[in-house]
Amino acid sequence: MSKKVSVIIEKDKEGFYAYCPELEGCHSQGDTFEEVLTNIKEAIELYLETLNKEERNELLSKEIFSTTLEVKVA
Repeated sequence: MSKKVSVIIEKDKEGFYAYCPELEGCHSQGDTFEEVLTNIKEAIELYLETLNKEERNELLSKEIFSTTLEVKVA
């Protein structure tokens, strides 16, 4: 069975950092965008293996929204 999860990826001078808001503490990093995607997918799968079915269903039923806003900068 497949489920979709939210992943936030940030780029800084040292590479990429990713985390999954639904799964507290589930994060990873990588030197490239592709590497961080591979790493966070593995981290999520390993994290989910530690949960029972009820816990998985509860955490993966959260709705996470992301957007951008334009703001004035003084």
